[in-house]
Amino acid sequence: MRVPLSWLREYVDLPATETGRDVQAKLISAGLEVETVEHLGADLKGPLVVGQVLTIEELEGFKKPIRFCTVDVGRANGTGEPQEIVCGARNFSVGDKVVVVLPGATLPGGFSISARKTYGKVSHGMICSSDELGMGDDGSHGIIVLPPETEVGKDAVELLELVDEVLDIAVTANRGDCLSIRGVARETAIAYGLPLRDPALLDVPGPNAFGYPVKVSDPAGCDRFTARTVTGLSPEARSPIWLQRRLQKVGMRPISLAVDVTNYVMMELGQPLHAYDRHQVQGAIGVRRAQEGEKIVTLDGVERKLHAEDLVITDDRGPIGLAGVMGGADTEIADHDPSEEGAGATTDVIIEAAHFDQVSVARTARRHKLSSEASRRFERGVDPQAAAAAAQRTVDLLVLLAGGTAEAGVTEVVAPGAPHTVTMAADHPDKVAGVTYGRETVVRRLQEVGCDVYGQDELIVTVPSWRPDLTDPNDLAEEVIRLEGYENLPSTLPRPPAGRGLTARQRLHRRIGRALAGAGYVEALNYPFVSEQVFDQLGLEADDPARRVVKLVNPLSDEEPALRTSLLPGLLAALRRNDGRGSHDLALFETGLVFQPRDAARVAANLPVDRRPSPDDIAALNAALPDQPRHVAVVLAGAREQAGWWGKGRPADWADAVEAARTVAREAGAELGIRKGQYDPWHPGRCAELTVTVDGAERVVGHAGELHPRVLKTLGLPARSCAMELDLDVLERVGDTVPQAPSISTFPVATQDVALVVDAYVPAADVEAALREGAGELLESIRLFDVYENAEQLGEGRKSLAYALRFRANDRTLTVDEASAAREAAVALATDRTGAVLRG
Repeated sequence: MRVPLSWLREYVDLPATETGRDVQAKLISAGLEVETVEHLGADLKGPLVVGQVLTIEELEGFKKPIRFCTVDVGRANGTGEPQEIVCGARNFSVGDKVVVVLPGATLPGGFSISARKTYGKVSHGMICSSDELGMGDDGSHGIIVLPPETEVGKDAVELLELVDEVLDIAVTANRGDCLSIRGVARETAIAYGLPLRDPALLDVPGPNAFGYPVKVSDPAGCDRFTARTVTGLSPEARSPIWLQRRLQKVGMRPISLAVDVTNYVMMELGQPLHAYDRHQVQGAIGVRRAQEGEKIVTLDGVERKLHAEDLVITDDRGPIGLAGVMGGADTEIADHDPSEEGAGATTDVIIEAAHFDQVSVARTARRHKLSSEASRRFERGVDPQAAAAAAQRTVDLLVLLAGGTAEAGVTEVVAPGAPHTVTMAADHPDKVAGVTYGRETVVRRLQEVGCDVYGQDELIVTVPSWRPDLTDPNDLAEEVIRLEGYENLPSTLPRPPAGRGLTARQRLHRRIGRALAGAGYVEALNYPFVSEQVFDQLGLEADDPARRVVKLVNPLSDEEPALRTSLLPGLLAALRRNDGRGSHDLALFETGLVFQPRDAARVAANLPVDRRPSPDDIAALNAALPDQPRHVAVVLAGAREQAGWWGKGRPADWADAVEAARTVAREAGAELGIRKGQYDPWHPGRCAELTVTVDGAERVVGHAGELHPRVLKTLGLPARSCAMELDLDVLERVGDTVPQAPSISTFPVATQDVALVVDAYVPAADVEAALREGAGELLESIRLFDVYENAEQLGEGRKSLAYALRFRANDRTLTVDEASAAREAAVALATDRTGAVLRG
């Protein structure tokens, strides 16, 4: 909401020394968000005067039309002689009054004016347009043409009110009253402790039987409808300069007198109005819900198909306006065209000032993607008691400025209703703020807002009609606190109770994050919203459980309406985005919740607000929510080890993804099984299935490996990208997080190496498991240190796996025979299970 300081001063007697910055500080202290103060005309210097065009000479031979004009500027140029000016605009004629800037002046933007030769003539100044003076759009797209009665030589800076300060206020959704000069003036008066001259305090005639017929069929959607009629408007009447300038300052474009007056009153009082051409309205005006399939052409020229919930204004033909949003083209006010001798101009108008339901207007505006100044105000709350005053103010201005006649008929349809009252303890604001205000302060502040207050210890507060947002004691407490000043609230730090530190789950998640970061991964947090199309891109089967998603009723984006069932879509998108920006060596990780719908859908009950929810309430709420296990995932691409003077680098591969899973399992204290697997989106031959033992049964908790080339191509990812994802909750359940001290033996270790030849398709993990089991309790560790493939030496389809086995006993030094026997037992079991044979 833009508020000119000059307009504000009409209703509040601010000290003459108060600037826009001063008012801004006061209003911010009172709780309004004044974003900026714009200084209009701050860099404008005269002479800027009114001139009358005496002659116009068309200059030929140039690419665009150029005119050489002589303009009478009175004694403003010091000589009284006509001023010679070159101008390219063509929307003025001989005899028109225009705005002339003379040499020595400076226009907004630091543009200095001097006499200069152009197009073969010397131009002593410039004839100005509204844009050149920083006035905004006046609809002319050319030179400012002033009314004929304007005095030649008059100071145009004062005439056009070019110097002013405008406050730009960001009005919150609950303060619809501040979308008007009246509302901001009331807040200013309270902030300064000054009286308010309320522009809505007008003598308004009561309703009678002679008004224009109106029938409201939906009183819930329209609880008040006022109609007034003005006849005999002069077709030639134009909005005066002061009215046009005020509209421009608040950000609106002047259009025609009748429309400008309704816009002016809306900005002044906050009550949206609409003017109908009386001769275009057929029969009585009605207010009802639209019939499904009805159509209307709105003032913007768009034909709109109506919904059954749309509230519409009608006549005998059907809808003529979307209530509270925009009028229809059929009853539009027609402007005067001088070339047609006034033909078609509107001379008789019906003024509508109504109060419509906030929710109905908001839904209609969003349904038709049609936001207007009127809908913005109705959505936030309009004072229903201001409708009659706004209609009267509009009638008065039309009579004054257009020579019209106000008809005696007054129509006012009002649905029964009572003022809203709130009961509040007198010390409630004290308890909310932690400050002792006292009853007198509370009552005084509420009365300043416009409330009627009765009672002693318990106050009965009748809220004013312009504040529909005051609905409960906390709202009233907020009014007292903000007017007393948020800055005056003491800064008291809360004293937290002694805590027990982080939970075991929190500690585990932090350890895992630190471990992955230490391994070179960078944490990437992603939104939990996905498109169901991503499951096709990942190549998931049609019956894959990951395709069962929880959909949001009101998603942030219609393209991503579902909650994720895997962390990979977000991480892979981050991988693609960073790779596209030049970062090719990437290792990212994320821990976060995934969402899995329950088999039986339940509706969550509304929790009580007057007490703490019981354990049963919370349990019922949790039962209605989807399962939300926490996962951890990593993605890799590019080089895992950089090349340099120290040697060659190494690209990331499937083994790095598997090692990330091992890192997570170690932090969780869980024993992770790793075996060959197959699951999209991983490469069938380079995918590890990750398992743990839960209650004696083996359970798959994730996968790791290289992604399928088809998936990489579909998602636009680097070649040989790898990924891993694990269910952290299951790891936490089976893990042992009790710290284990290392066992240090005083006896030496016995190392035995063994190289086994197996078929190429045999997983190394199966061979390792057999060796580990066969070696028995003496085996301390086993490590695969070489994989060798050579068809000439080993045979086609064969490979050699070399392991280092470390043996140690806790109570003695092992003999060579003991270590060799354990080695032979390990080899024997591996031979029996995997068909392995000793190499050589």
